[in-house]
Amino acid sequence: MKGTDMLTIGAFARACRLSPKALRLYDELELLRPARVDPDSGYRYYAVAQLERARLVAWLRRLGMPLAGIREVCALEPAAAAREIRAYWARVEADTAVRRDLAGFLVDHLAAVSAVPGKDTTMLELRYAAHSDRGRVRPSNQDTAYAGTRLLAVADGFGPAGAPASGAAVEALRFLDTEEVPAGNVLNLLEEAVRGATEAVRDVADPGENGTTLTALLWTGSKLALVHIGDSRAYLLRDSGLFRITHDHSVVQSLIDEGRLTPEEADSHPQRAMLLKALTTGTPDLKLHDTRRGDRYLLCSDGLTAVVPEHRIRELLTASPDPEKAVRSLVDAANEAGGPDNVSCVVADVV
Repeated sequence: MKGTDMLTIGAFARACRLSPKALRLYDELELLRPARVDPDSGYRYYAVAQLERARLVAWLRRLGMPLAGIREVCALEPAAAAREIRAYWARVEADTAVRRDLAGFLVDHLAAVSAVPGKDTTMLELRYAAHSDRGRVRPSNQDTAYAGTRLLAVADGFGPAGAPASGAAVEALRFLDTEEVPAGNVLNLLEEAVRGATEAVRDVADPGENGTTLTALLWTGSKLALVHIGDSRAYLLRDSGLFRITHDHSVVQSLIDEGRLTPEEADSHPQRAMLLKALTTGTPDLKLHDTRRGDRYLLCSDGLTAVVPEHRIRELLTASPDPEKAVRSLVDAANEAGGPDNVSCVVADVV
């Protein structure tokens, strides 16, 4: 290699926007080795052709990608590297969304704590209904649905002991329905209750073969606290718009998030029922939601969403005047679509 094709470590650092210290570290980690090392002085020299890789490393570090991930990306062809970067960023955005929700909750909570004592707060109530159905194909029902004054819950069990698992999860939360729940402590209370539900499921079902999803809302009188794990879902119908307020913990949802699968392709994917997390195998999502008079909430197992598209769910929720008729119409729609799975729905109106 000609001398004119070589750069000193200082010149190379300036060209690629990496410090000499970083270049020495990447050399030690075998991420970016110098083209030549002087045998006498140990001084590092880099080839001009290495600048592109060095700049890629610098950009990925600015993204916050760990060194192990950078090493994998740098070993890939450009198209595969682009897919991996897209997948990494999808994971970052999902994590950021969780932290954003927590930050929003903390801001609201601390603002409420510092509010003027005695300020009037409008207390709302829930009007609710729940129904669970075996469907047209499954020999038994492994879902559990519950609706009460303060607690709404849907659990979808799986495995030989799926029914006891889902039942134990919901039963362990039912004490929340009779307790006064201060809004400021609701997430802590719900998190502790879910730990109890997890232990209850382990007591009745071998977690190696069995498990359950859990999606529940706890009402404080002015806010709803959400706990969610698995692929059951919660929706909000507000001003005729339907909004999903949970994120599926499933293989196909992770592929969608990473840009490797479209929502349309997910409908027929062979692993569409495979979960990444369930109650005994992962940490649930916890969020706090502000409510308005006129809001309608839907909790449902995937026996509904797998066969009834969201636009049809919105139509049925909008057309049904009360929660009881809404849950019946949703369950009927799932069964009319073949009823391949158990289907459970809870509908609650804020009044």
